[in-house]
Amino acid sequence: MTSAQIGIVISILVYLAMMLLVGFISSKDTNDVKDFYLGGRKLGPLVTAMSAEASDMSSYLLMGVPGLAYLTGIADAGWTAVGLIVGTYLNWLLVAKRLRNYTEKLDAITIPDYFKKRFRDKSNITLCVGAIFILIFFVPYTASGFSACGKLFSSLFGVNYQLAMIVSAVIIVGYTTTGGFLAASKTDFIQSIVMTLALLFVLGYGVSHAGGLGAVISNANALPGFLNVSATYDNAANAASPYGFFNKVTMFCWGLGYFGMPHILLRFMAVRKAGELKLSRRIASVWVVVSLGIAVFLGVVGRALTQTGAIASLVDPANPGSSSTAETLIVVLAGKISENGFILALVAGLVLAGILASTMSTADSQLIAASSSVSENIIQQTFGVKLSERAAMITARATLIAVAVFGVLIAWNPDSSIFGIVSFAWAGFGAVFGPIMILSLYWKRTNKYGAMAGMVAGGAMVFIWKYLVRPMGGVWDLYELAPAFLIGIIAIVVVSLVTEKPEKEIQEEFDSVKEMA
Repeated sequence: MTSAQIGIVISILVYLAMMLLVGFISSKDTNDVKDFYLGGRKLGPLVTAMSAEASDMSSYLLMGVPGLAYLTGIADAGWTAVGLIVGTYLNWLLVAKRLRNYTEKLDAITIPDYFKKRFRDKSNITLCVGAIFILIFFVPYTASGFSACGKLFSSLFGVNYQLAMIVSAVIIVGYTTTGGFLAASKTDFIQSIVMTLALLFVLGYGVSHAGGLGAVISNANALPGFLNVSATYDNAANAASPYGFFNKVTMFCWGLGYFGMPHILLRFMAVRKAGELKLSRRIASVWVVVSLGIAVFLGVVGRALTQTGAIASLVDPANPGSSSTAETLIVVLAGKISENGFILALVAGLVLAGILASTMSTADSQLIAASSSVSENIIQQTFGVKLSERAAMITARATLIAVAVFGVLIAWNPDSSIFGIVSFAWAGFGAVFGPIMILSLYWKRTNKYGAMAGMVAGGAMVFIWKYLVRPMGGVWDLYELAPAFLIGIIAIVVVSLVTEKPEKEIQEEFDSVKEMA
């Protein structure tokens, strides 16, 4: 092992040890299932903001987005980033405070639990449907994080991809099962800082070694359509491909996904005081703008470095349309940084720890949400199995481990695309929970029948559009979130209107929460 690799390993090991330590310390404040899943509703505004955004910005922030921008230019990645920025702000503005007040009033500790209590669903169907969809989409979402870890260590050290992925999964599961939600939130806060520093440092290094900002723009402009928001660069043809209105709209609609992300919504529910969410919103919005802007531009810088010969091409000649190889851009740049002495190797290790941070901060939150769905929502509430506090904790941790195992199996193929996996899971959550979350908070007429119909219709349309409609190509080749989200809203409104009105008690409760907002 070279001195550069030793420096990188030291930084990464120190970082991982810190995360495990945080998990151990957090376990002292995790006394029951409510603490394990929601941290006792005692997160401060800064931790709430940064942990929510870190859990949101998974490995696609440092690997997926730069890789996509490197491959095709700023249009695809840029419109996605704009949609995410707008969606982040609107989610904090419209959902955060009202959801916090509603769930505290109902004493709900998970998203499916909120729907059950919000609609007084004694049949537990809304709860069970919600929990099942959380499992369906969180397993592949978690898999994307494990895939990122596997690619990181495989690309950097030449180790076996699957082995690296398994080791990373064990570490993430280790601190999450120990400290639960508090551990996930505290480590996410630390990880958001590491992610930011990693992006800034790599961007500065890349611009410097590409010959400056002017050289970066000049080299990128040499590729047809690369810096055009209405075109993408076709690597196979070395030509620009049109990026039409519907492409822009559907990628912008990535922002709709925020309204249905359980691991983000849980942060809103866990904040110490509803009044502190305004500060959290400002912090989160600024961070998202900065981090996504840097991530997109990093792809442009990476392409300029390839044009000058500073790094080898990351376009797969066998499959020039795939972003899988391009997603290792930040790993390649970190490797270049490490070649400049032991001190910079330590810094490169921190950059790579940023990739781990982006992965771990999302995976831990997803594992918590998936675990709560099985242990609380399905086993105890749907099937009526009464568990002691100790048995509930054991079940929660066992479920968390099981979800991680399935995630590893899904990510077993090293050619899997991080951006591709995340986009499918993101669409699933956005379509299943987004429409009903918004309408449950803002439309008094919404009832349990509409809620059930909306979740099922939205979730089903994600699969139908992706695997049956989108392959038709042409105007149908659109991101599945937008049509599925629309179908979900229509289903909720139509079914709610043709079935009985919510009970008077539910309507009065809605009005009382509305007055609190």
